[in-house]
Amino acid sequence: MAKALLGYVGGTDPRLTTEVQRLRRRVTDLEAQVLRLQVENDQLAEAAVEHGRLLDDTGLHDTHVPQPALT
Repeated sequence: MAKALLGYVGGTDPRLTTEVQRLRRRVTDLEAQVLRLQVENDQLAEAAVEHGRLLDDTGLHDTHVPQPALT
């Protein structure tokens, strides 16, 4: 009965094995993509901070926030 619950009756299904392999490859690909996106995001965040510093140092950064007109 335990074998039936675990799916071992009749041996392993080659379709199931193929599907598991495909899903494992997909998970690995998605994990790699997440890592690449995290690195890219960190680089962009660092560049944005540096860009903000450059603007502040040159005085080109306008900190004036326009107020809404009175109606």
